[in-house]
Amino acid sequence: MVWRIRLVIDDGNPYYQMALDEALLILRSVNVIPDTLRLYVFNPSSVSIGYFQSLKRTVNIDQTVKLNIPIVRRITGGGAVYHDVNGEITYSLVSTLDRIPHDIAESYRFITMGVVYAAKYLGVNAEFKPVNDVVVDGRKFSGQAQIRRRGTVLQHGTFMYATNLDILASVLRVPQVKLRDKGVSSIRERVTTISEVLGRRVSRSEAIEALKYGFSKALDAELYEDKLKPVEVELAKSLEWKYRSREWLELRP
Repeated sequence: MVWRIRLVIDDGNPYYQMALDEALLILRSVNVIPDTLRLYVFNPSSVSIGYFQSLKRTVNIDQTVKLNIPIVRRITGGGAVYHDVNGEITYSLVSTLDRIPHDIAESYRFITMGVVYAAKYLGVNAEFKPVNDVVVDGRKFSGQAQIRRRGTVLQHGTFMYATNLDILASVLRVPQVKLRDKGVSSIRERVTTISEVLGRRVSRSEAIEALKYGFSKALDAELYEDKLKPVEVELAKSLEWKYRSREWLELRP
């Protein structure tokens, strides 16, 4: 039987976006909504950090204040991310575990191939690099994070098609030891974008079409576009206060 996945495309502020991802995870776990793929934009440009990360060690807070860039903490692990409103699309997939490999490493590969195929659709020879990166010539343009609850998985990740990498490098902090492990001396050397690789500006609409193709192929699924239900929006709004709170952001100062 064909796997049909609801597709939702939207944009919104970082607190609402993270609240909505959690809301969809909750609602899917109690079978209120179907498996859902969301393609969305952080508006305005924002920084998100992983659940286990220290705020001060991973973000240049002074620079984010100067550039008026909000910061939000995710419920998933992983590293800090700069979400460029004009150059990055985030995807999130909420699904029951019976549709994906139960092994965490294999599930990352299975879902993240959607990003790999999207890049290839645009002409970029990308590859999945375990556990959760997608790279081209060793340089990263996509990272993923995952959480599981009550037989349900939420995986979200980035697709940097035209991110301003100078701003990215100025707002994120990466320990030198981690950079050395990657064989580079700066964040800027470590990352790239689809546009940079192709030598031309890729548009948001191109990136969305590529991601639709990529996930349909990777998941062997039929995507059908739909709108959010009132219950999803209402639950997200009720959770948004958490993501806006200083207590949540500074959970690990």
